[in-house]
Amino acid sequence: MSPHKLSHYANLPANPVVAVAGVTGAVGREMLLALEQRSFPAARVKALASARSVGKRLDFNGPGAEGTYENGQGYLVVEEMRPESFADVDIALFSAGSALSKEYRPFVREAKAVMIDNSSAFRMDTDVPLVVPEVNPADVWLHQGVIANPNCSTIQLVMVLNVLSRLAPIKRVVCSTYQAASGAGAAAMDELYEQTRQFLAGEQLTIQNFLHQIAFNCIPQIDVFMDDGSTKEEWKMVVETRKILHESDLALAMSCVRVPVLRCHAESVHVEFASAVNVAAARELLAGAAGVSVIDDPAAQNYPMPGLLAGTDDVYVGRLRRDPSVTHGLAFWSVADQLRKGAALNAVQIAELLLAS
Repeated sequence: MSPHKLSHYANLPANPVVAVAGVTGAVGREMLLALEQRSFPAARVKALASARSVGKRLDFNGPGAEGTYENGQGYLVVEEMRPESFADVDIALFSAGSALSKEYRPFVREAKAVMIDNSSAFRMDTDVPLVVPEVNPADVWLHQGVIANPNCSTIQLVMVLNVLSRLAPIKRVVCSTYQAASGAGAAAMDELYEQTRQFLAGEQLTIQNFLHQIAFNCIPQIDVFMDDGSTKEEWKMVVETRKILHESDLALAMSCVRVPVLRCHAESVHVEFASAVNVAAARELLAGAAGVSVIDDPAAQNYPMPGLLAGTDDVYVGRLRRDPSVTHGLAFWSVADQLRKGAALNAVQIAELLLAS
């Protein structure tokens, strides 16, 4: 048992009752899929959503399925999320938005369940650990009932930076993101489909979930602008990266852009180190790192691409090369499915950590 483990949460059962709050959303559905694919040992999985989804059946063949169809396939029945929904729950996976996470936190804690929250509601709270299991697993036991899932783009970035920091201390990081429509939710994905159809048909575009046209366009704003001219998404990546890596003075510069891709975020990253680094050594370290895959063969035009990696779990790295603009620098390109490792998978891996200690 970890020395940080709090007695209030020390007795999670080997087969916990798991609730998925916001189960009908894009990330909620992926949480169910991750629980199923990883055979998470749940005694029961509760599917929670708003009243309009009550009674809907969701396919689910993992441990904790509520029932089975005539063909033997499993399912869950959606229940309305209420304060009393967590009375028998051990682990609550939340992807219902910041407002509902804040509203339901007291009820989850009253039930002595652990909330693993995918929203930004608690990420920078001092009593809430921000965890990527491959990077800072020990932080999970600093929790007081809530563990935060980082921003999807932050997860993707720190997965690589954590490995590269073994080469030499990192001084500065410059990152530009190319973020898929699904990062804004299922309705945003639908809007990209519909706008593309409208654009090709010569119709007027319907703009509801984005600030501007997303089809055949790039939008260099994600979230609101702050006083210094950066966006809140860019600020999140800076402060979250520092918190996860325990590097409060790390210099970071971010630019976040929404692009007309359905799934998988991409990042162009330049890293400056305190001492000399070697591209071959970096490639070898990355190739052996858990949760990271290297696709890097320029001669064959082989590198990670969002359109080919949807539904995958790893962070993929390519275009690894020296950055000649600084004395000790590397540049790389990465791609990851932000609904998987960037959200749902990372949350389930945190739950697995809770059971492993």
